[in-house]
Amino acid sequence: MKKMQSIVLLLWALTSQAQQAEYWLTKADKSVLFQKQPEKLSFVTTTNTLPSIYVDDTKTFQQMDGFGYTLTGGSAQLLAAMKPTERAKLLKEIFATDQNNIGVSYLRISIGASDLSDHVFTYNDLPAGQTDPTLTKFTLAEEKKELIPVLKEILAIAPSLKILGSPWTPPAWMKTNAASKGGSLKPEFYDVYAGYLVKYIQEMQKEGIRIDAMTVQNEPLHPGNNPSLLMPQDEQAAFIKKSLGPVFRKAKIATKILIYDHNADRPDYPISILNDPEARQYIDGSAFHLYGGSVESLRDVHEAHPDKNLYFTEQWIGAPANFGGDLMWHLKNLVIGAPRNWCKTVLEWNLAADTQQKPYTEGGCTACLGALTIGETIVRNPAYYIIAHASKFVRPNSVRIASNVTMSLSNVAFKTPDGKTVLIVINESDKPMTFNVRHKNKQIMPTLEGKSVATFVW
Repeated sequence: MKKMQSIVLLLWALTSQAQQAEYWLTKADKSVLFQKQPEKLSFVTTTNTLPSIYVDDTKTFQQMDGFGYTLTGGSAQLLAAMKPTERAKLLKEIFATDQNNIGVSYLRISIGASDLSDHVFTYNDLPAGQTDPTLTKFTLAEEKKELIPVLKEILAIAPSLKILGSPWTPPAWMKTNAASKGGSLKPEFYDVYAGYLVKYIQEMQKEGIRIDAMTVQNEPLHPGNNPSLLMPQDEQAAFIKKSLGPVFRKAKIATKILIYDHNADRPDYPISILNDPEARQYIDGSAFHLYGGSVESLRDVHEAHPDKNLYFTEQWIGAPANFGGDLMWHLKNLVIGAPRNWCKTVLEWNLAADTQQKPYTEGGCTACLGALTIGETIVRNPAYYIIAHASKFVRPNSVRIASNVTMSLSNVAFKTPDGKTVLIVINESDKPMTFNVRHKNKQIMPTLEGKSVATFVW
């Protein structure tokens, strides 16, 4: 009896000293929504025939900038209209990292209006027929109403948050069709528009808001949105090398220049610009959406120009959401797929909308479901949980590390700046799966129910 007790005590001591993994779970049927599980899993040495995910932190890939959303003008408008105490509580939940807060670390904002603003505007709108080549009438007045105050509240919670700016259109007087929708940037206004973007970055900096990176144009091959601009790759290359790059350099602007910012079905667009040595000297990397093509195509851009970075900057969820389907697809293709194909960011589209998916411009997206629905109550939609499974744990400057995909267990692994390992796994099948997570010759054996996602941290 005493011998048996000694063996039990020895096993308990060995187990208690073993490295343990905690994990958070979300199920497609909504029965569990981003909940930390009570049990901890201990890494042990054993052998079995279960499928295995091998996590290898000796093989490292890109450094991550962060996970988050687009803070559209409409999102800012809805947040600004909340009671200050309720808004403060909600912003803490989104941007703080402690307790059950989800720690969003990266935001995209529009330079001027996007199609999810309640009206179209730029920072230099003029009566028809007028021009302002010296930009004397430039003003951030529209942003000072809601976006800038909300951003300041966010930065008070998360001062290291990175911000990406994207223009949907230049001022209409700079365009071939003198309209907010479609048209192209007139070559005679290349320098003026570059100066406009410099002025934007400088004026935001005066407000205490640093723009870390900027895409040259949102969806340059989609001139049917409102607002929008058509900018084929030869025009984008010309604008960068003739005007934007030299003007940024002269003004000592440190904001990173990102090209493309459109679908994965056209890797030739960024590759062709990066093939131009005059343009590429000014470019940090390329940005992507996934409304067309395959996320694996992003690897083509990395392989063509491995010294340039990749960013995943937008994907919307249509209302009404299919919670389980959206959860699985977005986790597989965005949270897992984009980093596995070299992206430094993963951003879902709009942070917030109201119960009717408003506000939006005339001709803008009428069915873009926010990560939050802000009405009489706050509803957390699929994008909230999709991003939470990464943002809370994969902090900025985490590095992606090697992990294999086995069976229907898509996954991605990271090493965080404080030395922790994070593994995000989805079980795409309908049935529970028990599997090994192997790391440094030891393993845990979790069981993941069908159509569910888990983030393991150890």
